Amino acid sequence: HKFWETVGASSTSIEFSLIVTMGKGKKEEEEAVEVVPQPSWHAMTVEAALKEMQLRADLASSGLSNEEAAQRLEEFGPNMMTAGKKKTLLERIWDQVANLLVLLLVIIAVVAIFAAVAAGAKGDSDSVLTNCIQVGLIVMVITVNTTIGVVQEGSAEKAAEALKSMLSADALVVRNGKEVQIPAQDVVPGDIIILGTGDKVPADCRFISVSNIACGEAALTGESVPIDKTIDAIEVSGNPEQTPLGDRHNMGFSATLVAQGSGRAIVIATGDNTQIGTINALVSTVEERKTNVLEQIDHISKILAALILTASTATFLVAYLMNECVEIPGTDGKCKEGTYSAFDSVLVALVCAVGMIPEGLEAIVTMTYAWAVSNMAAHNAIIRALPAVETLGSVTVICSDKTGTLTQNKMSVVAFVTSNAHYRVDVNATDRVNTNFVRDDSYLAERADHQANKSLGDVVADGPNSAVPRRGRAEASNHMAIDNLETPAPSAHGASGGDDAEYPFANGDSPTFDFIKGGIIPGVLCSHCVLGTDGGREGEIGNPTEISILRAAYMSGIDVEAIKEKNSIVAEVPFSSAYKFMSTVHEPIPEIDGPGLEDSWIVYVKGAPDRMVALCDTQMKGGVIGEVEEVRTSRWTEQIATLSSHGLRVLALCKAVIPKSEVSPGQQLGPDFINGRAKKEWLTMVGLCAIQDPPRPECIDAISEAKRAGVRVAMITGDHKDTAIAIGSTLGLVDEKYPSGITGPELDGMNEDQLKEAVLKYNVFARASPENKLQIVKALQAQKEISSMTGDGVNDAPSLKQADMGVAMGLEGTDVAREASDMILADDNFATIVYAVREGRVVWDNLRKVLLVNTPINNAQGMSVLFGLLFGLGQPLNAIQILYSNLICAVTLGFVTAIEPAEDGIMDLPPRRVGKRLIGRFLFLRILLGTATLITMVCLSVFWVQNSETHLWEDIVDVEEREEKERQFKQSMAFNTLDLCAIAVCLSARFAYNSSLHPRLFQGNPWCWYSIALVIILQVMITYIPGLNTVIFAMETMNGSMWGVAIAGMVMTFIIMELEKAVRRRLKAAGNDTDDRELDGLDRGDDRTSHMHLPANAHKLGTAELRS
Repeated sequence: HKFWETVGASSTSIEFSLIVTMGKGKKEEEEAVEVVPQPSWHAMTVEAALKEMQLRADLASSGLSNEEAAQRLEEFGPNMMTAGKKKTLLERIWDQVANLLVLLLVIIAVVAIFAAVAAGAKGDSDSVLTNCIQVGLIVMVITVNTTIGVVQEGSAEKAAEALKSMLSADALVVRNGKEVQIPAQDVVPGDIIILGTGDKVPADCRFISVSNIACGEAALTGESVPIDKTIDAIEVSGNPEQTPLGDRHNMGFSATLVAQGSGRAIVIATGDNTQIGTINALVSTVEERKTNVLEQIDHISKILAALILTASTATFLVAYLMNECVEIPGTDGKCKEGTYSAFDSVLVALVCAVGMIPEGLEAIVTMTYAWAVSNMAAHNAIIRALPAVETLGSVTVICSDKTGTLTQNKMSVVAFVTSNAHYRVDVNATDRVNTNFVRDDSYLAERADHQANKSLGDVVADGPNSAVPRRGRAEASNHMAIDNLETPAPSAHGASGGDDAEYPFANGDSPTFDFIKGGIIPGVLCSHCVLGTDGGREGEIGNPTEISILRAAYMSGIDVEAIKEKNSIVAEVPFSSAYKFMSTVHEPIPEIDGPGLEDSWIVYVKGAPDRMVALCDTQMKGGVIGEVEEVRTSRWTEQIATLSSHGLRVLALCKAVIPKSEVSPGQQLGPDFINGRAKKEWLTMVGLCAIQDPPRPECIDAISEAKRAGVRVAMITGDHKDTAIAIGSTLGLVDEKYPSGITGPELDGMNEDQLKEAVLKYNVFARASPENKLQIVKALQAQKEISSMTGDGVNDAPSLKQADMGVAMGLEGTDVAREASDMILADDNFATIVYAVREGRVVWDNLRKVLLVNTPINNAQGMSVLFGLLFGLGQPLNAIQILYSNLICAVTLGFVTAIEPAEDGIMDLPPRRVGKRLIGRFLFLRILLGTATLITMVCLSVFWVQNSETHLWEDIVDVEEREEKERQFKQSMAFNTLDLCAIAVCLSARFAYNSSLHPRLFQGNPWCWYSIALVIILQVMITYIPGLNTVIFAMETMNGSMWGVAIAGMVMTFIIMELEKAVRRRLKAAGNDTDDRELDGLDRGDDRTSHMHLPANAHKLGTAELRS
């Protein structure tokens, strides 16, 4: 910054004052940041750049001196990106333990330690053991929950680290006239760096000498091929800062790779001032926040803490005031069963607290997430942070890239057009047969609706055959683009013969193998491309558009490699973008070209259709080789426009026959061989290939499912508008509600209100930049939408971080994009996102089911102690039993509902409303009903034992022993009844609405029965194993009648919970919101800001491009 203040603002500088948005979706803090103006180095000559930096003219040979370098290092700082503040391990541990429930557990543990000490002083070894076990269990609970939380949090804040890993470690520079290797962090502005093949560029630089050097900049600029570098100043009109990075051919960018050649460059920016430093700043300024579930778990914990304190206080008062200690004679102050001293009352109150604290809740929530993550990973959706699973369930808009995500990323011939017919090609075929081609004259026969009334030139200009470069590119991406397509003047060419509807094949029939071979052979032999393995992309070499013709031939049954090897090229006119065609000369093939051509060469030409039509005087009649008629120029012209209007690339295939005397084998031919003849029109038009990267077939069904679920799908691509609309129409994104698309440049010209309106109006965004992605995300969030955004490049990282759900590509993506995302698609497939959304909804439903199981169990454990004292039943449960139920019973049964498969119709419901609380009105009532039912069953069972099973202890003479035995039988009864009734709640909770009194109860989730079997086996073991029952759990064995009462309580609990569901089904049928989906006064609602200020320097993302 000091350097630029010293130099002064250049005439080509631009001043900005932007708003940096801190935060992600919640109430945001905004602060104005002055962006330091910098010269447009690419628009300057080398001499001007040296002068601008106040450097010597001989710097290229001498470099900086050590003194100058040291001064600049002190002035500008090291060539490193600023690291964001990281939490220490202690800070992360504190974040996990700093809550009221943990504090209560710690207090209980401390009191248990004092109780153990006091019992030890009295020689009560059983109490010492019981209290020590209680302390150990509490410590274990805190440790496990803290460890899980710390491990999960450790996966955050890695995007900046991924950026740093891209940087060079060392740099070769010129210092004091010598080449020296220095650490990259010591590179300073003004350094002369020397680059060679395989080097990483250590800083942003301006090339001053080059030798066939090219840099791979795909991750930064979106350009898939290496960029050839020059030293000349780039002439620009208007604002030079709007020149796309991919067009700044005299610049090198930090972290990019030298693909070939060598060169020297002067460093113009280091550290945070580089292009990749800008990305680092944008990634760092977008902060992550807790998801709704985690915020609500915190809120629920606070409410529970208040309830626990209230219930514990009430328990203490009831125990101490209503059940004052009555000493047992001769026992040194021991109280009779059901009566308590002050200290005993405290211990009983703490037992109530232990019972109500959901020790296993955080573990079961984590297990719910982890199970969903495991399921999604098996379906190629890799979740990087567990809470992100919940966000998926509330997504309202999925913004997806086109290429490779919605499409197959495999250019394919979708139609072959002859003089009188259209042949549809099955791009999803797996068998190599001629029936993959079917004549369908209605297929692509009419222009797309939005292009119906436009001129031929305008139709082409809007589509993939346009010669106008896409955003961020110096040349058109289609190297056989159409320059000039005009309606031909009336001539004999326009009046030749009519179409024969049945020639050579009827509509709906497949052509023969020989017909396909003859029609497509010009595109096969006139090519140096190599087809991938089994027709796929792996191993392919060459231009994808040209390879698509080889793929179509291969899938029709043609042995591509064999026919190319047998009919090698005799001579050729190599392709050039200047004349936009390629031509090869071959020996004739009798079975294709016919007999009698021994003294002739066959010329095949493949090129831009407008150029080819202009060179043709004949056409193959119906595409049949050997049958020639006059060319119908007007038909071919309109066919080109029609295909282009549907977003298809079009290549023309032509052929001709010439005497062998015209060409010698190996002769180097120029374009005049084709377009410089005395008779300009001399070729024969064979047909047109309509080419497209086709949609993934599974994506059509996935988008339909998303729509049904109330999730809107938007497509964002760097491709042309017509191509995007055509793909969008096929996928179902373009319909009556969203009839068209919009381009990135159009978005750039909008104000904030217009942009917010546009993101709700269009589903197709074409010619978009990474900056547009960020704009779209912010606009959607300003409109209270929950957005998912896909991306693969470095420049996508800010939008992935900003989105509510960032989704990176696993196959084509960069490490930076993956680290900035919440989810990675291992197969780059859109359908995987929709599957993940479904699983996100399942997680929300299952978390509600978990709460319906765990919360009543926890509440009943604590409240049974309180009500037992109130009704004169003594203390039904002890601390060890309660901790066991929390850790084993509640977690095991909670896990059953945590992994429950999706219920039918889950994707027929709208997304969950933002700010909707996890425990809505009806779930709260269900929890109350479950709690009341469990408390009632426990208290009734203890009441029955106390009044009907007195024979089990009344014959014992010793009073203290008799009191102990009575307590143990009652606690055994209460303990087993509680856990059996908990099983009943679990079985009912598996289905939110559907009845569990149905065969479905035994289907879909085998873990349910494994878990129940485990709980029952453990209950029996605890009840009957000597020592474990009486010493550890302080309970006695159960007889048959006691088990009968416990099982009866279980059945009654199940019936009550099922009756409640039946009532809710009737209420739902009457139109009541029994799903708890609508917001009410207790819900937080969507409190996100409606402002959409972009982060500072986000404008620089507009100079890159997205993949087409």
